[in-house]
Amino acid sequence: MSNYPLSYKLSWLPRFLKPSLGGDANGFAPAAGTLMDPSPKQMVRLAFVGDISAVANRSTPACDPAIKALLGTADLVIGNCESPIVDKPSAVLGTKLGTHHAMSERFLVEALAAVGIEREKLVLSLANNHVFDQGVAGFDATAATLRLLDIRTIGLAATG
Repeated sequence: MSNYPLSYKLSWLPRFLKPSLGGDANGFAPAAGTLMDPSPKQMVRLAFVGDISAVANRSTPACDPAIKALLGTADLVIGNCESPIVDKPSAVLGTKLGTHHAMSERFLVEALAAVGIEREKLVLSLANNHVFDQGVAGFDATAATLRLLDIRTIGLAATG
């Protein structure tokens, strides 16, 4: 059961079939140089990405070269690990229906490479609504896989 209104859920299919990177940045941020005076001596480039998930598609994603270049130049990329990382889903039916998230380690590694994110520059949040979709064992497997891949995490009670 989803807590999203039906009208919003019905809008997902068209957005999935025809995603858009369009938009208008006009008025989004103050003009360069007006944020801090004096300017900082050192700059750090942060990039924020949304959900990393294999629910909609289990194949490696395609990425616009300009976005890949942008993510590749970031000093730190922060994202959300929306799908538990498991070898084999425990919630088989829910995973097939798309109500329970799961992705393989291979999918994650290939997706990161496809979008130009280096693992040592990545921090993933595990504080989300799908973190236990594959049970406690799936959560533990996710945390262990991210440690094995040297991907830092946030959002765990154990790390404060």
